[in-house]
Amino acid sequence: MRYIRPIQADDLDALLQMARTAGAGFTSLPPDRDTLRAKIERSLRSFAEPVNEPGHQRYMFVLVESETGEVGGCCAVEAACGLDEPFYNYHVGLTVHASRTLNVYTRVPTLYLSNDLTGSSVLCSLYLAPAFRAAGMGHLLSKSRFLFIASHRARFADKIIAEMRGVSDAAGRSPFWEGLGRHFFSIEYELAEHIVGQGNKACIAELMPTHPIYTSLLPAEAQRVMGRVHEQTAPALKLLEQEGFRYQNYIDIFDGGPTVEAPTAQVRSIRRSRVLRVRVGDGTTKARATPHLISNLSLGGFRCALAPLSVQQDRLSLTPALAATLGLADGDNARVVAL
Repeated sequence: MRYIRPIQADDLDALLQMARTAGAGFTSLPPDRDTLRAKIERSLRSFAEPVNEPGHQRYMFVLVESETGEVGGCCAVEAACGLDEPFYNYHVGLTVHASRTLNVYTRVPTLYLSNDLTGSSVLCSLYLAPAFRAAGMGHLLSKSRFLFIASHRARFADKIIAEMRGVSDAAGRSPFWEGLGRHFFSIEYELAEHIVGQGNKACIAELMPTHPIYTSLLPAEAQRVMGRVHEQTAPALKLLEQEGFRYQNYIDIFDGGPTVEAPTAQVRSIRRSRVLRVRVGDGTTKARATPHLISNLSLGGFRCALAPLSVQQDRLSLTPALAATLGLADGDNARVVAL
């Protein structure tokens, strides 16, 4: 059985291996041991802190095979962004140039450096190892965070965003960076990506032009990838769109990937989740069961799994094995949502 739990200190080697295989553009999971260790330590502190409102906390989770202990994926959510340094995006706007005399009317897309998303909670660091990419594990990894947020609502903002990985080729070349960012820096995209992964996004962003940028002046290749995701990120974007996330014309300042957003209360798995009383028994027959995400209500001991369940009014019947995996006993409350 595979399940989600908070990351632990001894998951560092597994996290480093995932970071090394994630590829270019995965700035929130840099393949640097010290940086990843700091991220784990920050997560451990976040789970331990008493919190009444979203702040600098960052909660990180891993996908684990219960029988072997193998870690096959990770994900995270930041409680609020931009509280200690500016959180930058480009807002894709529109400028109209018109002349009645010349009979000219031109609509020109423009990029504005923006801090509009400051204070939002941020979904990040989603990665699923190839060997684990089956049987709904992408749904479990991505959507488990929503059950955690629903159970600990005061720790998160009223809006949730996700910066999706933009287009880059097999060599790590980003057309958007080549068409825009390179003109303001004498460094390669790989180095810029490394700097961002170290948590220094603002130091680069502050060197970008603050005036509107006419996208028609960018190379055609750079224009084409604006607001588009890397092919490996497309499944993750689809899952978020199923939850109600939408692109609202904000893109990443480095690779041009889209930022999608949703009001926290309107996210499907948060809005539709229910807290039910657990009955530990023989479970339910497959004929009556449908796929559900189920989690306990714990903070530091959070567990979440994907299983076929049959929900009857305010009660939920679990097999002893599933209940043990989730740390639930007969009579406990659990949060559940149908996929």
